[in-house]
Amino acid sequence: MFLLFHYIKHVHFTNEAGEEIFFDANGDPPAIFDILQWQAFPNGSSSYVQVGMFDSTAPAGQKISINVSSIIWNVEFLQQNGFSQIPRSVCSESCSPGYRKAPQKGQPVCCFNCVPCSKGEISNATDSTICKTCPEELWSNDNQDKCIPKMIEFLSYEEPLGVTLTVITIFFSVLSISILCVFVASRETPIVRANNRNLSYLLLVSLMLCFLSSLTFIGHPMTVNCMLRQATFGTTFSFCTSCILAKTVTVVVAFGATNPNSKLKMWLGSRTPNVILLCGSVVQFSICTTWLASSPPYPERNTEFRNEKLIIQCNQGSVVAFSCMLGYLGALAIITFIVAFLARKLPDTFNEAKFITFSMLVFVSVWLSFIPAYLSTSGKYMVAVEVFAILSSGAGMVFCIFFPKCYIILLRPDLNTREKLIGKAQFGDRKK
Repeated sequence: MFLLFHYIKHVHFTNEAGEEIFFDANGDPPAIFDILQWQAFPNGSSSYVQVGMFDSTAPAGQKISINVSSIIWNVEFLQQNGFSQIPRSVCSESCSPGYRKAPQKGQPVCCFNCVPCSKGEISNATDSTICKTCPEELWSNDNQDKCIPKMIEFLSYEEPLGVTLTVITIFFSVLSISILCVFVASRETPIVRANNRNLSYLLLVSLMLCFLSSLTFIGHPMTVNCMLRQATFGTTFSFCTSCILAKTVTVVVAFGATNPNSKLKMWLGSRTPNVILLCGSVVQFSICTTWLASSPPYPERNTEFRNEKLIIQCNQGSVVAFSCMLGYLGALAIITFIVAFLARKLPDTFNEAKFITFSMLVFVSVWLSFIPAYLSTSGKYMVAVEVFAILSSGAGMVFCIFFPKCYIILLRPDLNTREKLIGKAQFGDRKK
């Protein structure tokens, strides 16, 4: 018997009907069964009809085959037993792609819930038990059954926000040039000469460059504009603030030197403002140069946020260098504000200190509010916040410092005379 079993395990042939005959390790032949349904016909006859087949040798998932169209249901019997539709052989319907099967606790394995895949996950087969996570640069579609490329996000010239900021930038740049032209055309008038016209020219040019530097923040981030945007912004604004500080110190020295015993006379002339401009700009230039040489900003794809957008942004390279650049600019602005505030009570005619105080108050307020707004946003809105801070702080300087003078030059030329200016100064002295 043992020898017979040994030989039976090695039997494997095909019979005349084309069926494979063999025996498994237990000596059992392949299980092939016909699935029959007993069907009764209206004429009273009945018979067994093959509606399917079970073949243990078929591939997984194909062992049972059912011909649904050959099945006949007794509708009257179903209705008599309280069934309104054809009964199902399972507890739950199949889960379509985009869903996963979640077993119901305490129920048979055929009972489950169809749970939709989370955002960023997909299932692309029926009755999936798990949802697959999309790669970093891909995201799930609306049906959660396919991974598609993420939408690229950056502050573009083609979107309304980018267009608006670009138009505002160009407007203020043209405005700065226009005011410069007015000052150059009126360079011999008392109000222009009294307020250090050379520094006014430099301040207007630097303001124009400040406005134009915001254009480097708009558009697709690339290596060149990532390196230029923060360095250009920091350098031009430091030069602009240094110009305002030099103008303020010049006013203080000019009025202090009117006292015969004052030691401030030695600081009169162009040497003092030139030193302030040079020192204020060189420090920031050194910070930015060291930054670009050691750890420059570079473009990157931000995949930190798990959403449908892929943010293209500029990595600052060195957070310490970026903080030093902003910190130095803030310190320079605060020093300028303090000096201007202390000089605000000098005679009004030749004194810009009050206007500078207001402009630096706007400047400091904008950048103090910029920091929390910048840190609480991401993507293109983070860039837009910085551009808005650049434009609003520069606009504050233009309006506070130059608009009062432009008003007198263009609309009240009768006040732009030496007699009027001296008269106001004397009147201001008498009030004191």
